[in-house]
Amino acid sequence: MPSTGPSTPPPPVHLHVTDAIKTPSLIRLSDTLVLARFETLKVYAALGAVRTLLAAGTVRPGDTLVDSSSGIYALALAMACHRYGLRCHIVASTTVTPTIRSQLEILGATVHQMPVESDLRLDQHRRVARVQELLRANPGMHWMRQYHDPVHRLGYAELATLVRAAVPQVPLTVVASVGTGASSAGLTLPIRAHEPSTRLVGVQPFGSVSFGSERFPDPDAIIAGIGSAIPFDNVRHELYDQVHWIAFRHAMAGTIALMRSHAVFAGLSTGAAYLAARWETRRHPERVHLLIGADTGHRYVDKVFARHREALDMDTLEPVEITSLDELAPPWSTMPWARRARPSSTGQDPQPAAVAGRPGIDRPGIDRPGTDWPAPTG
Repeated sequence: MPSTGPSTPPPPVHLHVTDAIKTPSLIRLSDTLVLARFETLKVYAALGAVRTLLAAGTVRPGDTLVDSSSGIYALALAMACHRYGLRCHIVASTTVTPTIRSQLEILGATVHQMPVESDLRLDQHRRVARVQELLRANPGMHWMRQYHDPVHRLGYAELATLVRAAVPQVPLTVVASVGTGASSAGLTLPIRAHEPSTRLVGVQPFGSVSFGSERFPDPDAIIAGIGSAIPFDNVRHELYDQVHWIAFRHAMAGTIALMRSHAVFAGLSTGAAYLAARWETRRHPERVHLLIGADTGHRYVDKVFARHREALDMDTLEPVEITSLDELAPPWSTMPWARRARPSSTGQDPQPAAVAGRPGIDRPGIDRPGTDWPAPTG
């Protein structure tokens, strides 16, 4: 007999693997904390960027795209190129694992692997220099500029729609590693268009220029992709309400605790964000906190998960609450950012942002697609 119960829609049959892996699994960790767990978050960025460039005629099938990456963007871009018939060159960080490199090569990407380098700042500068060498030798290549071009934000509008459907009509806080800034801005701006009170909490490692911690090198840091040695135009400082700076061993504690408590095998940036999100939920129990888990833990098996017995007890860790960048100190500091501008290069605290253009949307000459984006300095 036919069933009289509620019907279950059939699962979708995807045309390409990028459609299958871009959507996160939403996992409730507590009443006020939800994890958006991705296999690779940046599929949204790569697909949105490539589709926009193709639609505008900026690139055409058969063209070559090039960019620098510490891992997950490289794989996302290679998959987007595979899908749309584009060639791909990746200048790969020293943190790119053999597993990711093998996938890139099988997908047809040309990988320019940087030599082993313990200084991730030097690694990043070398990668940008190598991209510029490739562009001089191959002027027909299109530099994706994931660090600077806001075209990488566009794909996250789809994620914002999913989030609003999953956690409707509740005060929301997004807790995310800063990275290039594209995912935070691409997710938060569409949500704030409907609910301006949505908070954004950013997580940074020490040693990153993005939020003024470059004077504190973390010799153990391997938190690929959440900090920067050069300024990123895609980091919209005026969107952030709170910032947490977290050292490697504290991030490791969060990563191990997330797996131990919830069986979630996630990357080190997710562990750092989990540590920050737990603190935020205690401070703001009236809000639902969305924790962005950018990737899985496979890149960190040897340096994090195999050392799980060394992990600090996350429940014993607390940040130093500061009100000025002058007070910033490892291993964990947090500060109300209050949607202010980029910190100055002199280390002074940021001032309230004065942003022209559509309020909260763009800055003329900086955020509108089609701009001729400058190369990073340094």
